[in-house]
Amino acid sequence: MTELLRLLIVDDHEVVRLGMRALLERHPTFTVVGEASTQEEAVTIAEEMQPDIVLMDIRLAGGSGIEACQQIKERLPLTKVIMLTSFAEDELLFAAIRAGATGYLLKQIAGGDVVRAIEGAARGESMLDPSLTQRVFFEVRRSIKKEEAVAFQDLTSQERQVLLLIAEGRTNREIATELFLSEGTVRNYVSSILSKLGVSNRAEAAAYAIKHHLSDHI
Repeated sequence: MTELLRLLIVDDHEVVRLGMRALLERHPTFTVVGEASTQEEAVTIAEEMQPDIVLMDIRLAGGSGIEACQQIKERLPLTKVIMLTSFAEDELLFAAIRAGATGYLLKQIAGGDVVRAIEGAARGESMLDPSLTQRVFFEVRRSIKKEEAVAFQDLTSQERQVLLLIAEGRTNREIATELFLSEGTVRNYVSSILSKLGVSNRAEAAAYAIKHHLSDHI
């Protein structure tokens, strides 16, 4: 016999809860063990019923579904929380991910998609509404770019040019010729670069430049 997935529905609109319950209880392997309308109720009932999956409205009257998610995950780390919202807001999306949500879905999705999200969450999969996927990748790329830029923030424009040539394997003489500098000036630049990056030799400086994609920040 297939073990039933225990579900908790959290939404401050009774009609939404009733509709969600009617949808889910048609599924042979789902059982709704409770409903909640507030943040406090959600955490209390979750602790009492210990559901496998919580379907959590992101906006609750007098509270936050995101805070409820965080509290539930702290107390019941094995319970999966799927956030449901009518709003595709980037700030809420990333706040939900940081709070430990397994999924983030827009309420406009079809009932079958909700069922598949629950089944996926039970298997340990992270679920994200397809319309939000590009936003996540954009934010990840933006964060990486920001981190990379910080990696070279102490270097002057000329030092970045010198470092780029070091990463290409150029000697001091070759760098001097390329940038119309004296070899002594290049040596000074190299010493300053090593000091600012906290590395001990040219090879480490070159590896640092490649790792943080220096060519994108020239």
